[in-house]
Amino acid sequence: MNLVRCLCKLTVFFAGLVVAGAAFPQEISKEAVSVDLLVKGATIVTMDAQRRVIENGYVAVRGDEIVAIGQNPAEFAPNGLIAKETIDASGKLIIPGLINGHTHIPMVLLRGLKDDVTLDDWLRKYIFPAEARNVTEDFVRWGSRLALAEMIRSGTTTYADMYYFEDAEAEEAKKAGLRGVLGETWIDFPTPDNKSETEMAAYTEKFLKKWQGDPLIHAAVAPHSIYTCSEKTLHDAAALARKYHAPILIHVAEMRKEYVDSLEKNGTTPVQYLERIELLGPDVLAAHCIWVDYTDMKILAERQVGCVHNPSSNMMLASGVAPVVDQRATGMRVGLGTDGPAGSNNDLDMMEEMDLASKLQKITRMDPRALGAKGAFEMATIEGARALHMEKEIGSLEAGKKADFDILTLDAPNAVPIFDIYSQIVYALKASEVETVVVGGKELLKNGKLLTVDEKAAIAKAREYGKKIAVSLN
Repeated sequence: MNLVRCLCKLTVFFAGLVVAGAAFPQEISKEAVSVDLLVKGATIVTMDAQRRVIENGYVAVRGDEIVAIGQNPAEFAPNGLIAKETIDASGKLIIPGLINGHTHIPMVLLRGLKDDVTLDDWLRKYIFPAEARNVTEDFVRWGSRLALAEMIRSGTTTYADMYYFEDAEAEEAKKAGLRGVLGETWIDFPTPDNKSETEMAAYTEKFLKKWQGDPLIHAAVAPHSIYTCSEKTLHDAAALARKYHAPILIHVAEMRKEYVDSLEKNGTTPVQYLERIELLGPDVLAAHCIWVDYTDMKILAERQVGCVHNPSSNMMLASGVAPVVDQRATGMRVGLGTDGPAGSNNDLDMMEEMDLASKLQKITRMDPRALGAKGAFEMATIEGARALHMEKEIGSLEAGKKADFDILTLDAPNAVPIFDIYSQIVYALKASEVETVVVGGKELLKNGKLLTVDEKAAIAKAREYGKKIAVSLN
């Protein structure tokens, strides 16, 4: 009888646990799973830790995140998958959205203003004077619209920027639907938006407060460089950024003159100077990093500084060649960027930048094995995300990450045949193959139609600005 009573008590006890849901896993839902967007039938280059390439795959999106990715939707939804929108991407290619790690996008309105000069002359004799005469908030808004259209059409979904009136640019990027790490520029002379450091600090603090917690816009502080900012300016800019846990964007070791001047003035390299004044850290995104030695590279790696390689710009201005292969070998976080679209590149095409990044390393090292296609693609995707310290959100296609991806056609003459997918992306495919762009689950470009920027108006306004700027320079 005692045994019977014990068995009865245990039965009641376990029944209570089942009711309470305390000890047993929930049953698999017998209902169909609902998602907002389902893309199916494509070859998917995930850039996840295993670098999986999924043939005839699918991506399921709910809200702004990927909830499932794979080859067989039944594994995720055994009782069916219901999507509000379905894209049949059969025969197409899906890649993570490209990350442009360094640029100055409103400068599209100065595109071609002055080319074929040194960086120092380009900045001081042409760009800074032209900006002083022409850059206004209206200039920044229209330049941003034109640039955002160009970036979306070439597959960029996240970008890092340094310019003036950055709050206006942030508003335009938000409307266009791109993800941005956007830095308000600090510099030791009057700028188009702020005439003193006091004004810079007030504007920037307001900017940082406004965008805190935004899902797309990460407001940042951007002390321009060690050659345009005093040590006090660098400290003040960094202190403000760190007060709000915001990124710090800065040009570092981008030309030989900067390197030589730093040796003479500071007694050390630009990187080691920044280390000495305690500016470097995981919140810093350093553009260029060309003139660096092994000690510099180890410091940048240990401080987890994100660095951005800009091959087109470095070649066009003859600034030098960043030792990207060595940088990656030391553990540095190295992404890829176009730099500004005026005189230091003249476009915002990340598809082209990948191709040039790989080939530049090969020729300067005289080694065709240097920085292969896969490495260049990593720099534009998952390694670019690591440089921005956003690899937990973007850079690869995985469940739980943001739904940022591009769909490319493979029907163009230059797209076939395919033997190596990374080689095809980096060396053969062009921006013209980008058909659809999705950021945070929202389509910005659909079958070649731009949905979030008035492209015609931006182009017309750019022509107006071109005439106005030409007159101002005479």
